[in-house]
Amino acid sequence: MRLNPSPLKKIIIGTLLASGLLFAFTNPGDRFFEIAKQLDIYSTVFKELNTYYVDEVDPKKSIETSIEALLKSFDPYTVYYPESEIDEFLQMTTGKYQGIGIILSDIEQAQRITFIEENSPAEKAGLGIGDQIVSINGTPLRETPETDPAILMKGVAGSTVDIEVMQVGNSSTRHFVIKRETVQIKNVVNTAIIRPGIGYILLEDFNASASKEMKNALITLKKQGMQQLILDLRNNPGGLLTQAIDISNLFIPKGAKIVETRGKVEEWNKSYQALNQAVDTETPMIVLINNRTASAAEIVAGVLQDYDRAVIMGQKSYGKGLVQVTRDLPYRTKMKITTAKYYIPSGRCIQALDYKNKNADGSAKAFQDSSAKVFYTQNGRKVVDGGGIMPDQMTEKKALSAFAQSLLKQDAFFLFTSDYHGTHPTITPASAFSVDEEIIGQFKSWLKKSRVSYETQVETQVKKLLEATKNQAELASFESSIQAQTGLWKTRIDWEIDQHIIELKPLLEQEILMHYYLQVGLNTWSTRKDPSILAAVELLAKPTKFASILTRREKP
Repeated sequence: MRLNPSPLKKIIIGTLLASGLLFAFTNPGDRFFEIAKQLDIYSTVFKELNTYYVDEVDPKKSIETSIEALLKSFDPYTVYYPESEIDEFLQMTTGKYQGIGIILSDIEQAQRITFIEENSPAEKAGLGIGDQIVSINGTPLRETPETDPAILMKGVAGSTVDIEVMQVGNSSTRHFVIKRETVQIKNVVNTAIIRPGIGYILLEDFNASASKEMKNALITLKKQGMQQLILDLRNNPGGLLTQAIDISNLFIPKGAKIVETRGKVEEWNKSYQALNQAVDTETPMIVLINNRTASAAEIVAGVLQDYDRAVIMGQKSYGKGLVQVTRDLPYRTKMKITTAKYYIPSGRCIQALDYKNKNADGSAKAFQDSSAKVFYTQNGRKVVDGGGIMPDQMTEKKALSAFAQSLLKQDAFFLFTSDYHGTHPTITPASAFSVDEEIIGQFKSWLKKSRVSYETQVETQVKKLLEATKNQAELASFESSIQAQTGLWKTRIDWEIDQHIIELKPLLEQEILMHYYLQVGLNTWSTRKDPSILAAVELLAKPTKFASILTRREKP
């Protein structure tokens, strides 16, 4: 007896018929036949589960789980967005959302404000970094851990949200009723003349307003007497391809090729040229990058390198040379699909990982340096593909010690600063602030009282050794002798801080300035003390060396 096809199977087969995928099934080896066959198997599996599985099957959860598992077999950039995540998707692409302008993080089982947009409803209402959100619209967050506070915070512009807050330095909560607004996430978060004649632009994202913000920043700095420029793309994850093209165009003459995309769908392959008059093609320029500079940010850095328009400085970039296209799906869902690789003017693709030919464990293979192809910039300088943008001028990035990493992981700097802010309402201006011995002393005292813990590898190994020998009578003297040397192997927080003070002070300074002065405070610290920015300023002060980097001809 042949069962009638399930409703799900009917839907899938009907969709295939409508899209023309069920033609020419006479050849068993036909690709379309194989697609229909596998979909038929999948729908039957789901039908059997839905009918016979011991518990009720949630179709939405089950299908979304299977879609996510399917997409994970391709690359991390091919992503499905269910209807519940469309607002998040739109926020990423447009840089806008409706809310009060804060970011919350779960720190020590409490929802604390870790970022506030300047001039946002939250800042105007008097909220600060470190404040704890206790409830939102009457929903207590501690009692409902499954509730996403970010969703509760968002709502239609003009509506209000009622939040209960425990502010730093206070022992009782306070209610705030704040009107939501449309919040624009900034791409350019710092535009300044940081030394006489040296302009600085910090570009953190590539959403829909990035090129407009960049153009305005450039014009502003030129009016202020900029003669040299530092463009900071460190930690920039990229974004929209169109914005990378338009930003490159600000520095590249009209008509110059910027980027080319090549994929399986040939009619989608395209070469993009600069369509507008450039804003600045001559100002000496340094672009800062690091291993978290990716995607659209790498396009801008790579284009400026290929045309010898700027000296690229820092560490090797991430190496994302893939292009995604968004496709609309039924029921207000979307899918972002990797459709092509991009190639910058020299002809190179900087993609670092091969997602087609994977390792045995399923991880993507890294392209080997030995397989890298050589290309040349406009001036004949040698550049290579297959692994990100290699800077023209390398700068060292020192890895943080295990101690510093442990403190960061446990949010020690954030928690200390929140407490410090509660007992010190004001500090010196950001332009003059520095962590002194008094603050270091308070940090040491705070750490001893806090839940923050740290063990050196030596202490960990000694504890394991003592545990392994504690029940062996013949080793009792050995155990007692080790215990007698406790002062030599037991971790001492004071000593660790003194040993790592050089790396801890900048971390403390940045956290404190962020709490008191928000992004403006962090910007001020960076332009005063950031080693990479200081190195760029130093290079710009040596025009002969700067020029030689861009004219070093290597082409045979």
